Amino acid sequence: MKYLLMALAFLISVFIARMIIPRILLISYRKKLFDSQEERKVHKGAIPRLGGVSFFPTILFSCCGVLAFYNLFGYYASTLHDDRILSEMLLLVCGLVLLYLTGIADDLIGVRYGNKMVVQLVSACLFPLSGLWINDLYGLFGLGMIPQFWGGLLTVVIVILITNAINLIDGIDGLASGLSSVSLVVLGVLFLEREMWSCSLIAFSSFGVLVPFFYYNVFGKAERARKIFMGDTGSLTLGYILSFLAIKYSQNLDGIPKEHGPLVIAFSTLLVPVFDAIRVAIVRMYKGRNPFEPDKTHIHHLFLRMGFTVRQALLMILLLSCILSGVNIWLIPYVENTVMLLLDVLVWIGLNVWWMKRIKMV
Repeated sequence: MKYLLMALAFLISVFIARMIIPRILLISYRKKLFDSQEERKVHKGAIPRLGGVSFFPTILFSCCGVLAFYNLFGYYASTLHDDRILSEMLLLVCGLVLLYLTGIADDLIGVRYGNKMVVQLVSACLFPLSGLWINDLYGLFGLGMIPQFWGGLLTVVIVILITNAINLIDGIDGLASGLSSVSLVVLGVLFLEREMWSCSLIAFSSFGVLVPFFYYNVFGKAERARKIFMGDTGSLTLGYILSFLAIKYSQNLDGIPKEHGPLVIAFSTLLVPVFDAIRVAIVRMYKGRNPFEPDKTHIHHLFLRMGFTVRQALLMILLLSCILSGVNIWLIPYVENTVMLLLDVLVWIGLNVWWMKRIKMV
């Protein structure tokens, strides 16, 4: 029954998004609501950037609708989750509302980065307030269970990092939605294995809304008015949901110290966008520039400079994300968390050095 609920939530999201996105396209073209043309942008032509407007309402409708029918058929939603998930999900929705409204404002008229950071900070603080915070590092750098204050502070930092990482990786067609889809599917399956049904429901509902969007974003033709971007509304929504799911999976619900745990597994699905955001910020600061200043140094820009087409770069980066996530999940039962993280960092540094050498050869 519960597996059918996950499939139903996915299909509902696919159906609603498939119905909404063409309407958003129609309104965008009639009102001339297009993405700005800048030197660092890869695309050409007038393309709407309001695709992300469909994400949050669709996910909310899908999750609430499935849970409502689940209750109407005589079951109780409490059997889908642990005791604390209700407050966590309610505050998740509150945070999504704040980010959703901020994203729409930014996509339509623009919002200063400082103002967006304030909203992200407030939204991130809702997780520890709901009882969702990283309470165990599972031996990472010799640390185990950590106090709520420091765990809550770490949680806020991670939420802001992941949310911005998804926003910054949205540079070529299908990349942000593709990487998010990989993460959502992996986390959805991991939650199914743990029988954390409500979190799996969120994951598959979110994945469902990305399927029609990915089609319009990657395969849609701008000259036929069928192409659309997710904009900040979509990337902020996805980043916040992914951070919620990753932190929820990594939380030690038993309260018993463990040497190995799900921390690395949960965040391995987000290694590419997070590592890329950190690398770009470090390089910018090293050069004496604002770490938040946009440029053309992200991973997709590197692949384009190496001579790959947009589609080839997309496939290569998605494949890299799948490999890193799969290898981490496979090795973590046998490798200590700190060693696994250091190996990930070394692999990432090695790949970047290799890419830079290839760029110089082009």
